[in-house]
Amino acid sequence: MSVTALSFEIGDNPPNRLDKALSRDVPEAAALSRTRLARLIGEGAVQVDGVVVRDPKHKVSGGEIVEVTVPEAAESHIGPEDIPLDVVFEDDDLIVINKPSGMVVHPAPGSPNGTLVNALLHHCGENLSGVGGMKRPGIVHRIDKETSGLLVVAKSDGAHQGLAAQFEAHTVERYYRALCYGVPDASDPRLRGVRGVNFEAGNIMRVTTQLARHKTDRQRQAVLFEGGRHAVTRVRIVEALGTPSCAALVECWLETGRTHQIRVHLAHAGHGLVGDPVYGGRRKLSEKAVGVGGAAAARGFARQALHAAVLGFAHPVSGEPMRFEAQMPQDMQNLLRALGGAW
Repeated sequence: MSVTALSFEIGDNPPNRLDKALSRDVPEAAALSRTRLARLIGEGAVQVDGVVVRDPKHKVSGGEIVEVTVPEAAESHIGPEDIPLDVVFEDDDLIVINKPSGMVVHPAPGSPNGTLVNALLHHCGENLSGVGGMKRPGIVHRIDKETSGLLVVAKSDGAHQGLAAQFEAHTVERYYRALCYGVPDASDPRLRGVRGVNFEAGNIMRVTTQLARHKTDRQRQAVLFEGGRHAVTRVRIVEALGTPSCAALVECWLETGRTHQIRVHLAHAGHGLVGDPVYGGRRKLSEKAVGVGGAAAARGFARQALHAAVLGFAHPVSGEPMRFEAQMPQDMQNLLRALGGAW
């Protein structure tokens, strides 16, 4: 396998961590994200002043000579599959997809094929960034299998690096539509007692916690207040549902992007998503409040009622502002109507 050798100097006043300093000073043409650089450090592919360093937190002060050995992207063993894609936008550098619920983003032991990556390999051929590695070509971010909505995928390494930097800096605009149990309203006295939950102007609920894998169930995320990764979600009521109100259509937006973040945060606030088999609990909607049909529709909804509706970012090559919207899929529209909502 061929490799590329990079040699450069860490500039003045660098971040004190090696991975952050490399992310700042690595030649832009190398298209290496901080995550990729941290992985290369761990693999022993980085030398500082002639000494291999494997710790991303290694302290630097400026002036060090760094050598990075970058292996060529491995040939993917993932096969292309002729799976229809809802392409919202595409150019030479990126492609925006409206992903249906039920589609896994990238192959995993339980889902070796039928994934978005398989479909992209058929649609794009070899024109996918290799920065993500052989298992995730072009993938910059993901949404859960049963969550529908917008995803951007990199077709060039430069686009991959540029998009990854925006996600890391939390400058990407991401809005979701969801149907949750209860109404997350500032007038609810219960919410004033939930740690990590407060309200901002405009009746916007802000949930701030740490998130980490659950200690006993590795498929779940758990709310923490020490350790884990910082996570912030904001939630706005779009429409209260039921008489009396017992559910809501809400808009959620992410300040950070952690695994299952919206699902975990809404459940933590006592407003789990309708249909969520992991975090939604066994709640049922009152037939008196939403009618027999509405209660049955909620009970029978087979996935978390969550849709990535808006995606906005700066084009990673041209810098042009880009913003895309995808309306809720038919199953969520039907559920909203069954609960008496306006669509």
